[in-house]
Parts: sequence; C-alpha cells; structure tokens
Amino acid sequence: MKPITPETRMADLIEANYGLLHVLARLGMEGAFGERTIREECDKHLVDPATLILICNVYSRPGYTPSEALLRDGRVEDILRYLHRSHDYYIKDALVNIAGSIEELISPCTPTQKQVIRTFFIDYKSELEKHFAYEEDEVIPYVQNLLLGKRNAGFSIDRFEENHSNIDEKLSDLKSLILKSLPPVCDNSLRVRLLIFLYALQGDLACHTRIEDEVLVPMVRLMENPAARYPDANGRAEGAPDGEGESEVLSGREKEILVSVAQGLLNKEIADRHNISINTVITHRKNITRKTGIKTVAGLTVYAILNNLVDIDNIPH
Repeated sequence: MKPITPETRMADLIEANYGLLHVLARLGMEGAFGERTIREECDKHLVDPATLILICNVYSRPGYTPSEALLRDGRVEDILRYLHRSHDYYIKDALVNIAGSIEELISPCTPTQKQVIRTFFIDYKSELEKHFAYEEDEVIPYVQNLLLGKRNAGFSIDRFEENHSNIDEKLSDLKSLILKSLPPVCDNSLRVRLLIFLYALQGDLACHTRIEDEVLVPMVRLMENPAARYPDANGRAEGAPDGEGESEVLSGREKEILVSVAQGLLNKEIADRHNISINTVITHRKNITRKTGIKTVAGLTVYAILNNLVDIDNIPH
C-alpha cells in the first residue's frame, strides 16, 4: 500500500483497503467520495487529516507504531470520537447481529448445547460491555477534562493501561467453538456466514485495541507531561501475532485434565487429583489450548460439554 497523505484520494484509500469503509463511517464519512482527497473530506466533516491518517495506518499496516511527531500532530478529540462511535457499533450492531446469527445457527441443537453456547456468548457480551463502559465512564471523561486543563488526581492514563483487559480471547474461543465443536446438524451456510463476521470483528477489535494502546495512551501521556519523550517507532519491538496452532486430537490424559479444568479445579488441585506435578499440569493445559485453539476456562468448559467429555450437571455454577 502506498503511503497515505492528505492528498490521497478517498476512492484510492478504499481501493487499497475496503475494510476502512467501516472506520470512515464511524467518523461520519460515507457515501460517494467522487474525486475528493482525504484533506477535502476531513474539512467537510471537521476531522483532522493527520489523525485520520493515523487511524487508517493502524488498520492498514500490521505492526504500525506512530512516531512521537505524528502523535503530537494528531488531535486526541478525533481519537475519542472514533472510539466512542466504535463502541456504539460494537454494542448496538455487531453484538446484536451475532446474537441473532447464533440463535439461528443453534436452533437444531440439543437443549444442553443451546444452553452452553448461549451462556458463553452472554458472558462474552457482558465482558465487552463492561470493558467499553469503563472507557466511556472513566477514560474518555478524564481525557476530555485534560483538554479543558483539568487534572483528576485519582486517575492517569497509566491506570487505564494497567486495567486494559484483553477483549480478544473469548471472541477467539467463540469462533473456535463454532468452527470445531457445534454438531454437523447445524446449517453449514449459516456457520460460514457467522464465522466470516466473527473473523472480521476480531480483526476490527484488534485494531481498535491498538489505537488505544499505540495512539490514545501515548497521546494522553504527552498531554499529562508535555516535556516527556516518547520512544521512536524504530526503537520499539513489534510483537508477532499468535499462531493458530496445529489441530491435533487430545490425548487421554489431556482429556482428563480438561475435565478437571471444566469442573473448576485449580492447578494444584488438578495435580493432587492426578498425582502429577503442577508444572506437568501447566504443560498439559498449554497443549490443550494449542490443540483446541481455546484459551479461557469458560471456553474450555463449553468445549468439554459439546464434545461429551463432561456432563453439564457436573459443572459448578
């Protein structure tokens, strides 16, 4: 992709990455762009071009990290606007669409299968809503006060970063459960359609999180301490994305460990039950996660029930 500049035509921007259509819509930029440039479209919608380019680069360039100069040139008000409207999209559109698709997909399942999938999704939805509520109620007002010259002594952007939860794991587990564990009686065309949406949402949420971590947090840090220096992008290590891992069959011992995990036992309790060391338990759990593609205890519990490794009545509530 060519470097994005204020003189890049909007149509060329979309041609290079059509996924930006969702991003631009959240900033009020949608419809026919004609021959207008980024600068012209930003002037029309009162958005800072440098900030829009920051957002587009995060969505278009894996591992992108803006320099201090770009962060200082950006406008934090537009980042807040993007984040707020993204929250609305995720809660009011994306989650509603997923809920409806899941209900349609699991309609031929057994009552137990329906129950565990519904409960898992409800827990994920609640976690996501809590995550965004924290940002709406604590983080955004804090930054808005900073813009007004007011400083909340009981809060800082470092506190947000410390409590910034990972919103990707349960979505990844939901995707794995639908892909691998729902019975064949489920309509495959519905399954594929839902999976395509979940993969796209996962990528969108990952970029959303990177905008918070790589753009908002350092921008606000510079507002809190204008004299502070921010590491140059070239000096920052870029983490490689997690691999999907090979799909392998669980061993008998791994199934036993999985059942213990689903029953709510801690590592030490699992070690005592199976007369093995805690390190061995940890190794088994890593292998289980690698083979199933599922990271959370809730996800593994649903996996165990759907694959008839444990009865739902033996799961603590």
